[in-house]
Amino acid sequence: MLILAMCVAETLGMATFATFPALLPTFREEWGLSNTEAGWIGGVYFAGYLMSVPVLVSLTDRVDPRRIYLAAMALSCASAIGFAAAADGVASASLWRFLQGVGLAGTYMPGLKALTDTLPEKYQSRAVAFYTSSFGVGSSLSFVIAGELAAAFDWRWAFILSAIGPALAIAFVFWVLRPRPPAADAMPATRLLDFRPVFANRRALAFTLGYAVHNWELFGYRTWIVAFLVFAQAQQPAGAIGLAWSATTLAALVNLAGLPASVLGNELAHRFGRRQVLIAVMIASAIAGTAFGFSGATLPFVAVVFLAFVYGWTVIGDSATLTAGVVAAADPRYRGATMAMHSMIGFVGSFIGPLAFGAVLDGAGGEENGTAWGIAFASLSAVILIGPVLMMTIARRAERDAA
Repeated sequence: MLILAMCVAETLGMATFATFPALLPTFREEWGLSNTEAGWIGGVYFAGYLMSVPVLVSLTDRVDPRRIYLAAMALSCASAIGFAAAADGVASASLWRFLQGVGLAGTYMPGLKALTDTLPEKYQSRAVAFYTSSFGVGSSLSFVIAGELAAAFDWRWAFILSAIGPALAIAFVFWVLRPRPPAADAMPATRLLDFRPVFANRRALAFTLGYAVHNWELFGYRTWIVAFLVFAQAQQPAGAIGLAWSATTLAALVNLAGLPASVLGNELAHRFGRRQVLIAVMIASAIAGTAFGFSGATLPFVAVVFLAFVYGWTVIGDSATLTAGVVAAADPRYRGATMAMHSMIGFVGSFIGPLAFGAVLDGAGGEENGTAWGIAFASLSAVILIGPVLMMTIARRAERDAA
């Protein structure tokens, strides 16, 4: 019951997550943004996340994660309203998206820490799989919510009304999650932000670095998928199937359809081994992403959508396995610090991915050039292929050290 409750709360809290990327074409036109500027605003959300996550998640080893979660969810709500009221260009939009990223830092991993601390070890891996999948459910619904609200009202109201999600999450978690301060004998022996024990854990570090390249690919893809689908529709002849389909709704459906892949990947990892499954999924994702990127100007829109669903499965298939791996590998005394470093290093990729994608797109010919889109998606594929190398080197070295 607790697993379900925390998944519902996480889904509600993600309502503001995709408000900017879902409406990226609107902002690019209204504010005259270059692709690099649009990528910056998309990525600065994750800058806020990674700059605050070391402190907020490490604190969960020392104070009740519930307190951090509730305060950060309130910030998520307030910063969405602030964006609606005050954002009018790159600088102001970046400030409010940065604060929204701080809100995510205090909810996503602290919520997972609160959940895994409460559960017996044998249930933790599957709890991680379902909880991390709820991140995808929430982000997918955020695409739909933002698109539909903006169509019915305008983008400012889309941000304001999306803030209802975090407000509901606050009430829900306050009700279902009981206070649980860490026991005195389970406190870390080191000072706050001393991550030496974390970096000494090479097995956990392999999963963390894999998470960084996964997030580079995943959030580069999620930030730009709506704009890419709009481009692909514009290349179709009059009367082609799919021209009336909403790009934001399609993006949400693609994300939602991919969520079982995350849970399935974790189950396969139990059976065949985490390293083997991660290598296979990352290679498949690189192939699918490149094919998807070059499809926009060459294939019928129905085929583009089909490839979007294929890529949506492969791009998320390694997510739960990576996070479950780092939770299992962490020293219980430093689980919060390990998850903090996992998030911080992982979300460096989330920050760089959207920005690098936009820069590659600009450098390769711009958003009206089909080859440029293909090259930009191929750049994500090149990054995710670093993952198998990490799995085969760092993890093996850790096993040799253990022996």
